[in-house]
Amino acid sequence: MTSAESTFVLAFDIGGSHVTAGLCRLSDLHILHESSASLAGPNARIDTFDAFADLLYRLGSQASAGAVNVTGAALAVPFPFDTDAGVSLMEHKLKPLYGKDLRGALAHRFGWAWDQFLFLNDACAYLLGEVGDGSLKGARRAAGLTLGTGVGSAFAIDGHCQSDGIGVPPGGEIWNLPYAGGIVEDLISTRAIKAEYLARTGLERDVAEIAADAATEDDAREVFEEFGVHLGEVLRDVIAPFHPDMVVIGGGISRSAPLFLPTAEQQIHGLGFCVVQSTLQDQAPLVGAAHYWREEKADTSIPQASVAVPRKL
Repeated sequence: MTSAESTFVLAFDIGGSHVTAGLCRLSDLHILHESSASLAGPNARIDTFDAFADLLYRLGSQASAGAVNVTGAALAVPFPFDTDAGVSLMEHKLKPLYGKDLRGALAHRFGWAWDQFLFLNDACAYLLGEVGDGSLKGARRAAGLTLGTGVGSAFAIDGHCQSDGIGVPPGGEIWNLPYAGGIVEDLISTRAIKAEYLARTGLERDVAEIAADAATEDDAREVFEEFGVHLGEVLRDVIAPFHPDMVVIGGGISRSAPLFLPTAEQQIHGLGFCVVQSTLQDQAPLVGAAHYWREEKADTSIPQASVAVPRKL
């Protein structure tokens, strides 16, 4: 295999409302170029499987334009997804992908071999990005929470995500775990912050707007402090049994971490791990996908490839 110093991988972050492709250098997991597209809005028009596969091909071609020694692609995808087969099992979003052979479609378009495409959970990719080249670099046991509309979670040991084992919830997911009379997502999500602010003030506001007023408005400040208490309780009761060395928080809510991390840390005092804010933010899934590729393919000879000319299915 060509040395990592001169080889690259295409990394994709596929979300419910966006897709980003990045060209990542394997030696240092540095993202050299990115290309993104929105899946939302009237101009998106990504309503068929072929259109979606074409979009991935176009973004990958743009991100890697002019590059040589592109060894393949790693795609961070929402679950449920059969990562071995390259087939989406999602029925609630990205519906055109359901049950379709995405790996085969991409292999055909790029002109690459079937095994030059890897898939992994997007929350796992986020965590691996921080482990590979972010705020968790060097941590042996790590956990990650992405806090936004929902709650993503992942657990890793020595740079490999864990979906089971001691202290790992089923499938590595915590969002739907029964907790405090509901589920975890009821307490640590965008919905939770907006609902608490509405209950206090009678006003419906976005999380960013509430955060912006926290320095001058008591209700806004107290909403985030209460959010921190709930986050700390979840860290103590749900994450701590994994015995992490470090936990990273990412996602949109994490950008307001100074408003809630102090109260969260009070709940985990003495438990032997610290909580840190993501340093990579939106690039974390791309870096994590590349890290995953590098680890999975470390001892495998991958044929050298470059982006091919478009093909018609």
